[in-house]
Amino acid sequence: MFNQSVSIVEFTKLYNILKEIENLFKFNINNYQHSNDFLSEINGNNLECRNSIIIVDKKNNELSSHNQIDPNSIVVIDQIPIKIEIFLDKVNTHLIKKKYNFQSRLIIKNYSLNLNSRTISDQKDELKLTEREVDIIIFLKENPSPQSIDVLQKRVWDHSFNLETHTVETHIYRLRKKIKDTFNDENFIKSHDEGYLI
Repeated sequence: MFNQSVSIVEFTKLYNILKEIENLFKFNINNYQHSNDFLSEINGNNLECRNSIIIVDKKNNELSSHNQIDPNSIVVIDQIPIKIEIFLDKVNTHLIKKKYNFQSRLIIKNYSLNLNSRTISDQKDELKLTEREVDIIIFLKENPSPQSIDVLQKRVWDHSFNLETHTVETHIYRLRKKIKDTFNDENFIKSHDEGYLI
């Protein structure tokens, strides 16, 4: 759900080095020879770019002043050479912070979903969720068409064999009831002939 990337902007030497050892990383590496190329991706709502940290070799005013770029996402590596361990520590620290902040506030309909605390809230109320309930909400949010019970068992429960359908239905029923009781919302998860959707 949350793919993290490191975008190297106007720093081709570093990109070439990292590309050789990219199989060691748990993040994607993207190269942009010009700031404008990266900004075009941001302006085009490329989510991978929005979720990335940006590595440059000097302060870049175009990037740091852009209204859709968090200045804390920009990492300046201006002391070269740098030990790979130090570099990776720096990158991983920024990625962890970015992931934590991202997970703190996902907007779904009129609600804010916090993956870190597993809570969903509106302006006045908050509801604690189970891990499975969070998984259901995220899966339905990421798939705008109705999702059948079979698909839910395979994708949310990770079962390739047949889980009893009432298990999925019971979880959805309880989740819908909790949301109705807390927020008086009967339409957060809708039931459809083809399945469930948010």
